[in-house]
Amino acid sequence: MNKAQLVEAIADKMGGRQQAADAVDAVLDAIVRAVVAGDRVSVTGFGSFEKVDRPARYARNPQTGERVRVKKTSVPRFRAGQGFKDLVSGSKKLPKNDIAVKKAPKGSLSGPPATIAKAVGKKAAAKKTTTAAKKAAAKKATTAKKTAAKKTTAAAAKKTTAAAKKATAASAAKKTAAKKAPAKKATAKKAPAKKSAARKTAAKKTARSK
Repeated sequence: MNKAQLVEAIADKMGGRQQAADAVDAVLDAIVRAVVAGDRVSVTGFGSFEKVDRPARYARNPQTGERVRVKKTSVPRFRAGQGFKDLVSGSKKLPKNDIAVKKAPKGSLSGPPATIAKAVGKKAAAKKTTTAAKKAAAKKATTAKKTAAKKTTAAAAKKTTAAAKKATAASAAKKTAAKKAPAKKATAKKAPAKKSAARKTAAKKTARSK
């Protein structure tokens, strides 16, 4: 049975899969933190978890047979409780409609050890901090998107206005040019009349001199 299967096994009793997953995570996290801190976590009828220090020693490499020095280290240890041992050995039958591990005696659930309580409190605070950070990041992203959209709209509006002004100016320039063009043509037409009048005058002077 892996963690996912364990969550599924207690989901009905916890009121849902998410609640079961949170419960399993909280229990495991509290146990690990307590053992790392050097505390002993004991569950009546189930067993106990504790930290064991191993001194430096010499060991042999199983492949080469060479003697190797092993540094001092600490390891976690689990010792099964008597009730757990009896159920596994078969000296006691596993109850069908009841909890296999003995329930805690009255008065023993007055409060968890200080280390476990701190561990659970730290995890809850970490979850709240993470949730708040995610919400803040989402708000910033939304605000940035809105600002970018406004800037894009404003830039497009400016471009449209500039294009409209240029089009209006070009249209006005064309109309002005169109109005001035006929006057030039009329002037060009009047010029030959002056030349013909000058010719007539010259012809008259020639006739008189004769």
